[in-house]
Amino acid sequence: MARKKRRESARSRRPSVDAEATYVCESCGEEIVVPVDVSAGAHQDYVEDCPVCCHPMRLHVDLDDDGEAHVAGEHE
Repeated sequence: MARKKRRESARSRRPSVDAEATYVCESCGEEIVVPVDVSAGAHQDYVEDCPVCCHPMRLHVDLDDDGEAHVAGEHE
């Protein structure tokens, strides 16, 4: 007897864990796009160098109830 494949329901599919957000670098004024790992939590803080001017920036990431990421950057 052949096994039937079970259809994957919409609930069992994993959503994408990556999002993108932007911030403006205080040093060079460029708008920077950063990837956000939503599985790391709704509130994240970390330091990352600006890819344009290389100044270290402390990034504050907040995910709203809809899963949209908001990033604010400030000098380290």
